[in-house]
Amino acid sequence: MLEADVKTDELIELLAQDATPHWPFRPLFVMMAMGGVLIAGLTFVSFIGVRSDVDQALKTVRFLFKFAITVPLATGATSMAWAMSCPGTRRSRALTILALAPVLLAVAVALELGARPPQTWEASMIGHNARFCLTLIPLLSLGPLACLIAALRHGAPTRPGLTGAVAGLGAAAIAATFYAANCDDDSPLFVALWYPIAFAMVSAAGYGLGRRFLKW
Repeated sequence: MLEADVKTDELIELLAQDATPHWPFRPLFVMMAMGGVLIAGLTFVSFIGVRSDVDQALKTVRFLFKFAITVPLATGATSMAWAMSCPGTRRSRALTILALAPVLLAVAVALELGARPPQTWEASMIGHNARFCLTLIPLLSLGPLACLIAALRHGAPTRPGLTGAVAGLGAAAIAATFYAANCDDDSPLFVALWYPIAFAMVSAAGYGLGRRFLKW
């Protein structure tokens, strides 16, 4: 067992050293990630669009706060997926960015519960667009997830399933950033309930794709 562990460590070290001359992976990953954002954006603009009262919504904290959740989550998860495909790469920065989303969301939920009467909590949590949230976020994630998985095939993930799941989380967060501009359920209670369910769906798909396509 000890010998096997040593051989595994040696293999990871060799991969880390071998990753140095293959500098195109990072720009390739960035390019593919941006391509995924572009696909999601074009799909959103072409078939969904922003909410009709977006001018008024932009003046509200609740609407803007949704993007304070989704953007760090998208950035942190995609950065983490890249780091997991480069053995020896430090992941602390990606983890820090990734941790911002749940921390900010927890603070927002606490503030929302304090600002609203208890009898309104359930209605705010259920909202009016749960079905759209659970449908549109996964659909908008298809392009980003495909691009991220395709890019990660050029890396060397040691845990392909988990790497795919993290890529799925990043793809879902990219999709949610666009969807948030359409959804008129702005309460953090709604975001805390339904967005994570949609994220879990896409992450599960990413896990399966990672196990299938990221093995080496």
